Amino acid sequence: MTRYLLAGGGTAGHVNPLLALADQIRANEPESEIWALGTAEGLEARLVPDRGYRLLTVPRLPFPRRLNGAALKFPARYAASVKSVVKLLRELKIDVVVGFGGYASAPAYAAANRLRIPVVIHEANALPGMANRMAAKSAAAVGVAFRNTKLANAQFVGMPLRREVEQLAKGPTPADRFAARAHFGLDEATTTLLVTGGSLGAKRLNDTIEQARPALKAAGIQVLHIVGDRSELDAETAPEFVRLKYCDRMDLALAAADFAVCRAGSATVSELTAIGLPAVYVPYPVGNGEQRFNVADVVNAGGGLMCLDADFTPEFVNSTLIPLISDSRGRELISKAAKTVGIADGSARLLALVQSVLPKH
Repeated sequence: MTRYLLAGGGTAGHVNPLLALADQIRANEPESEIWALGTAEGLEARLVPDRGYRLLTVPRLPFPRRLNGAALKFPARYAASVKSVVKLLRELKIDVVVGFGGYASAPAYAAANRLRIPVVIHEANALPGMANRMAAKSAAAVGVAFRNTKLANAQFVGMPLRREVEQLAKGPTPADRFAARAHFGLDEATTTLLVTGGSLGAKRLNDTIEQARPALKAAGIQVLHIVGDRSELDAETAPEFVRLKYCDRMDLALAAADFAVCRAGSATVSELTAIGLPAVYVPYPVGNGEQRFNVADVVNAGGGLMCLDADFTPEFVNSTLIPLISDSRGRELISKAAKTVGIADGSARLLALVQSVLPKH
């Protein structure tokens, strides 16, 4: 029996691969024990207990970017957080710490190193986060989701994916596709475009698709448009167009689609390439530009197209997107290229990497 502590959280990009690995451990090693370490404010506070795992928490401590009151208090607060994790590791007799980045990972890495407990890091983005960059050199093993990730001692394992997406990657049957479309009230036989900007939505994608509705309809393309909770656009069901504020069955949305327009978050890129869903990726234009790095491999392989946020306009839909979607042979070629990049068994690969650092009994 192995005792695992999986550390990470804050965003879905950290929590979902953590949960995918936890599910893989539970399936392969039902006798092993699993704890998650996160914060009380992140998505893990809801998602981890909902999946049936025990969540331990540490304070949310952003690394100070400038000298102020918070920066002066940071060293003492961080030291206290590490001390509390050391206590947890001892009490729970943890055998290995697996970190996914985020606020909870840094103190978990430091505490594990202090106790000489092996640390395995998984980096989900092509452009690594600070906690993982700092800990990679001393980690027992480092797994990355993208081949172009620059991280010390990195081994490519892919992204741990949800079980339902792993199942989709084996190839949905026509019956699966028809059933998925029927679930959303879409026509079962019409070419289908999925548009999603993630759980919060993407204003540029939403506005452009709304303006391009007549052109998409004229081309015989129906749309499943997930606009996000914060969008001003309301849910709607019309002939050849379904708009949702939020979708809790993204596996069915992916199964229903022939083509996708989406952001280029690490989980999105990993899921679409594993399935082989052709896509136009529109990277989020704010931040450190990590989404452009995430999509580099699939675009270079011909498995998708990148469009800058400012260029995703109704004119782009007319001149580029509609011809891409309408070419069934072209879609098939893009799909095959995407699957050459995608990894459908990232959870199993990451678990094998973790097991490789465990002491041999």
